[in-house]
Amino acid sequence: MSEYILEMRNIRKTFPGVVALDKVSFKVRKGEIHALVGENGAGKSTLMKVLNGVHQADSGEIFLNDEAVKIKDTKDAEKKGIGLVFQECNLVNSLTVSENMFLNNLRRGKHGLINWKELNKITQDFLDSFKFYLNATDKIEDLSSSQKQMVEIAKTLYKKPAIVVMDEPTSSLTTGETEHLFQIMRELKAQGTTIIYISHKMDEIFDMCDTATVLRDGQVIETRPTKDFTRDEIVERMVGRSVEAEYPVRTCEIGETVLKLENVTRNGIVENISFELHKGEILGLAGLVGSGRTEIAEAIFGAEHYDGGIIEVGGKKVQIASTADGKRNGIGLLTEDRKETGLVLSYDLIRNITVTNLKKVRNGFMIDSKKERQVATELAKELNVKTPSMMQIARNLSGGNQQKVVFAKWLFSDVDILILDEPTRGIDVGAKYEIYCLMNKLVESGKSIIMISSELPEVLGMSDRIVVLSGGKKAGELKKDQFSAEAVMRLAIEN
Repeated sequence: MSEYILEMRNIRKTFPGVVALDKVSFKVRKGEIHALVGENGAGKSTLMKVLNGVHQADSGEIFLNDEAVKIKDTKDAEKKGIGLVFQECNLVNSLTVSENMFLNNLRRGKHGLINWKELNKITQDFLDSFKFYLNATDKIEDLSSSQKQMVEIAKTLYKKPAIVVMDEPTSSLTTGETEHLFQIMRELKAQGTTIIYISHKMDEIFDMCDTATVLRDGQVIETRPTKDFTRDEIVERMVGRSVEAEYPVRTCEIGETVLKLENVTRNGIVENISFELHKGEILGLAGLVGSGRTEIAEAIFGAEHYDGGIIEVGGKKVQIASTADGKRNGIGLLTEDRKETGLVLSYDLIRNITVTNLKKVRNGFMIDSKKERQVATELAKELNVKTPSMMQIARNLSGGNQQKVVFAKWLFSDVDILILDEPTRGIDVGAKYEIYCLMNKLVESGKSIIMISSELPEVLGMSDRIVVLSGGKKAGELKKDQFSAEAVMRLAIEN
């Protein structure tokens, strides 16, 4: 018998205008953790959706334990021992954790009734066995994004698949939750479970994975033991070029104060936050999860109210009680969840770009469609959005290209102050570099940026100054010559 539990041979999959997979051959040994890496749009998720029966390949073969199989749908994949932890949570928000765990697989007792007390106990026992700190009866809508991700993982593991596919499972997890997941992965591997792991985080690839396969433009570039790769080699094979520096050099003068906060407070959330932002500056906002970074950003933009303190824009005191007030004062917020709050996924790219400032393309009471298409196309071209058509629906773009569309939306809105909350979350190394170059271009043109990021190297690499929050308070401020990971963390854990 072959040492490979899975072999996918010459898999081809096309979508309108796009060859997503071009004769991809991919094989995985039993009981290993195998990394599948590549830029957004390289074909990783598509290949795994073919394996899981979400998509049907145009051609090619799949073998499980040397036996050729046809995988008709996700239910069929589940029967064949394949489980997929989706990158985007596939949960029903109005149902409980237990109801989601047993969705489409409800056990009925006498008279066809469901014994929810029994199912809740089974769910709770399973959650506790893996030390998932969740309650079976919690509603999904009441959970944080990281808790939802843990439910998605638990739902897949409960079915005891022989092959577990994890697609960016840590993108919304805290550091502690990520380490907990890694411990679970180690236990599964020790039990003989095979894991296919998709991640843009190189540290995770090298820490956890035995083998790595690199995809680019729908083709396999190389497979070898992870220990035989260097970080730069993987990145170069992903993007198809040499990457000399992770963070592009920025040359621009920092000017006058454009935004000033004095003792801004959101009762019970953030308290007496004060800092300044200057023209042409990237100000990093650092801190642990729960430190108040997103909450202060929402207050500045008007997405949430603030209870006290002063906000000045351009030297003038302003009242920001709504997002309309924020935009009116030249402030834009790129939210941390582009799919939930950054884009209208069912809209095409043109409408997503122009939706926040339709008056710019209005002719009387009507939208000038020709002008709307022209300006949206110009912005998409300027930001190097890769799409077969401007009529493409936003949900069909890769994560990196979706993020560029959100940037385009705010550029079209003519804001001077842009708050970026986790601007590179869930996007690959090549797309990150493009986002960094775009940020540099914006501040060099005179705009100003507040950047929130949970990736400390990103904060250190892109910021001119760093304000550190801890426990809803400002813990300190660091100038460029004071930057270090230790200095940031020392302040972040102060409270």
